[in-house]
Amino acid sequence: MARSKKAPSKQRSVLLFIRDLLVIFVVALLISFLIKTFLIRSFYIPSGSMENTLQIDDRIIVNQLEPEFIPISRGDVIVFKDPGGWLLPQAEIVQNPIVAGADWLLSVVGLSAPDSNDHLIKRVIGLPGDHVVCCNALGQMSVNEVPLDESAYVLLPAGDTKVSKDDFDVTIPAGSLWMMGDNRYNSKDSRYNGDTAGKGYVPIDNVVGRALVVSWPLAHWAWLDDYPDVFREVEQADKGSE
Repeated sequence: MARSKKAPSKQRSVLLFIRDLLVIFVVALLISFLIKTFLIRSFYIPSGSMENTLQIDDRIIVNQLEPEFIPISRGDVIVFKDPGGWLLPQAEIVQNPIVAGADWLLSVVGLSAPDSNDHLIKRVIGLPGDHVVCCNALGQMSVNEVPLDESAYVLLPAGDTKVSKDDFDVTIPAGSLWMMGDNRYNSKDSRYNGDTAGKGYVPIDNVVGRALVVSWPLAHWAWLDDYPDVFREVEQADKGSE
């Protein structure tokens, strides 16, 4: 009789253990989904337009509280949806069912980014109302008549000192941003999308969030700097005009 009582009890314990595991898994999945939806998520870098700040195939963690709760600042590295016409049509990626299922599950919790090819990542140079001009006699770009020293992050070809191969003079419309890649001679950014519907400007509504950190590979791990010193005089001029 004792043995017959122990058997159902042991079976019940196993079932309770499995139930608890399922509950923990579902709760963890839900929490991860909420974090990915409202707080942070992962993206990978498909091109070299942000070198040397970001390398091809780097994975980054993006803070999605910006711009909803945290204002965008000049110098921020931003992930944004294609405003239309910036990206070439992408071929559909074919995966076997197992890989596709795993990729979907990882995307739910924010550890995979199958939609990275539909997004772009650039640095914010101009905010709404800014007057952005390039280049002066020293090859520098200016924002609101303040020249910028961008040597801390801009990648230029050997022997070149101009931070943009082509000159431009723009005033950023309301609700939009002027975005540029750090690899200035190899970045199809706001300068080269003037023939699209948005005229090269990126609507703030298209911003997914600010890139915080390079998370993979570990050898590239780094916090991403927005270089406030580069834009400090522009910020001071803004405050002085208020």
